[in-house]
Amino acid sequence: MPKLDSHQPAPPESLGDLLDAMCPDEGQERVSVENVLSKVGARSFPTVILVPCVVLVSPLSGIPLMPTLGGLIVLLITLQALIGRKHLWLPGFLSRRSVPSSRMSKAVSWLRKPAAFMDKHSHNRLRFLTSGPARLLAYLTTTLIAISWPPLELLPFVTSFSAGAVAMIMYGLMVRDGIYMVAGYVQATVLYLILLLLWIGLV
Repeated sequence: MPKLDSHQPAPPESLGDLLDAMCPDEGQERVSVENVLSKVGARSFPTVILVPCVVLVSPLSGIPLMPTLGGLIVLLITLQALIGRKHLWLPGFLSRRSVPSSRMSKAVSWLRKPAAFMDKHSHNRLRFLTSGPARLLAYLTTTLIAISWPPLELLPFVTSFSAGAVAMIMYGLMVRDGIYMVAGYVQATVLYLILLLLWIGLV
């Protein structure tokens, strides 16, 4: 996937805008990763990371291998963010991945109400968590979480809850709201602590 230049659209500033960008165009039979990113742009890494996370908390997460593919996409994006790249690059085998337009439309409709709630209640809070070292910590945390998605795909709903935590963190970065980031960290910590305790109990 080529770099996006300055003529690409400005990144969405809300979840509602992001969902609009994910909607299929009229007459479009399938929606690919490249299709969505061409609308979202590739200059805001948190916004781009939100795309696969939003997919994974929607009914589309039930598609086989979707959590694994989502994890690979998020991992590649966060690694590029950590090394300071200015524009996103994805290999063709990932950017060409697509889903039927009908399923994407249903997923977007399903997400409208929670997205509207989050947008309505977002404010500039705890902004120190959205910049500097705290921003790098968010990307590092997201990297570690995304690595876990392929093996966790066998456990129902676990990757959706995990992707939801990442979505909260990235949404907080996007709208400069540290409260959402804290909520994402808490959700991820609780989830993986439960998984660890279950694993210890099974050993």
